[in-house]
Amino acid sequence: MDAVREHKLFYGGGWHAPSSGDYRPSHSPANGDLLGQVADATGEDVDRAVTAALAGFAAWRDVLPLERARLLREIASVVRQNAAELVALDAEDCGNPVAELRGDAYVAAALMEYFAGLVTEMKGASIPVGPNAVNFSIRQPYGVVARILAFNHPFLFCVGKIAAPLAAGNAVIVKPSEQAPLSALRFAELVEGLLPAGTLSVLTGGIEAGAALAAHPKVAMVSLVGSVAAGRALMREASATLKPVLLELGGKNALIAYGDADPGEVASALAQGMNFAWCGQSCGSTSRAFVHAEIYDAVLTQIAERVGRFRPGDPRDDATSMGAIISERQHVRILGFIDDAKAEGARLVCGGGRPADPGLANGFFIEPTVFADVTPDMRLAREEVFGPILAIMKWSDEATMLGAVNELEFGLTCSIWTRDLERAHRAAMAVEVGYVWINETSRHILGAPFGGMKQSGIGREECLGELLAFTQEKNIYISLRTSDR
Repeated sequence: MDAVREHKLFYGGGWHAPSSGDYRPSHSPANGDLLGQVADATGEDVDRAVTAALAGFAAWRDVLPLERARLLREIASVVRQNAAELVALDAEDCGNPVAELRGDAYVAAALMEYFAGLVTEMKGASIPVGPNAVNFSIRQPYGVVARILAFNHPFLFCVGKIAAPLAAGNAVIVKPSEQAPLSALRFAELVEGLLPAGTLSVLTGGIEAGAALAAHPKVAMVSLVGSVAAGRALMREASATLKPVLLELGGKNALIAYGDADPGEVASALAQGMNFAWCGQSCGSTSRAFVHAEIYDAVLTQIAERVGRFRPGDPRDDATSMGAIISERQHVRILGFIDDAKAEGARLVCGGGRPADPGLANGFFIEPTVFADVTPDMRLAREEVFGPILAIMKWSDEATMLGAVNELEFGLTCSIWTRDLERAHRAAMAVEVGYVWINETSRHILGAPFGGMKQSGIGREECLGELLAFTQEKNIYISLRTSDR
């Protein structure tokens, strides 16, 4: 890719310069290299894209469901054929390791194929009303929908989040994160011409573009993957037109280890659940560990070795097991959490700073970090870091522990470790989250509803429910009476 290439906006089946003429640089978080100049969309660009998307919707909604499914499978094929290029682009642009990103490409294609297979499941229902009438409901697409995405899985989010609304017959406008937009733009190039013009748009830009999409009267629905604060802001913008929203927001997720769990398995789960490969930049990371007093010390004796398997390095290198933080601002913020944890009395077990490798000096790298003896009142135990810091707390009373788990405004995921099936079920019912693992972490199952409770989001994704969320139900009553009756 040309390092100084200017990337335009994609809508109406073609590429357009931003109305303001403004472009913003996209840099590698691993070494600071300039990767390209990306168009900065304004409200005027959003309006033009929405107008084009309305025309695209008029054509796409009338494409027969099985033909829509065929085209979505063709898109999935394009993804698989170009996975290596797209993965390499994401590694440079968002800083995640290329070895891990290969899984994202597979999941993106699988999501597209999954929703292609559900196009005939957008069913209504009939309601008996007697012999002289027929009453039934049908499901129809909303129209133009916007999906505003996060930086941590750029390509996976771009492809995976358009699958359900496209399958339902909507036109989709994607706004990738301004911090990692390049794979979404390349994807638009690869699928250009496969869908009716205007059916898919990719608008790059910052807060102005996102707010304009959320507020636009002709955008019928808007969704976001992002922080709780961003979700609140989006809802404020969407409220003027009462459009439905789908939100996958932040988490301060707990891993609960009971005293009968194997300490070695718990230590491995703590390392895995933190998603250190992604520098902890994952909304589902189990960043709060509640470890029972009976196994607390045994777990701590093994955690440093498990976490030490993740070593920051060049994300383009297949051998790298941990990437870079997305931006300088976030890098500074995470280091501030480390300083505060020390000041509040948490015990540093491992990590705690920048890696010593001079080859990484120009990037935003932080060692995988673990603190023990954390208490629920500490900042590290209460705020979402979105970085590679694990906070471990000791507990002995179950009711007190569950109270601490549920105390926060977040409610996305929880991982529970115990050999007692009854205890596992009881804890799973008690935690106020949308997605629970028992003796497992991090795994997503295609078709299983993923989403949060409380302020971790609204709605469910990766399942039939996501497809139905992009439809609206219409009731139809037909009288069978003739005029001479």
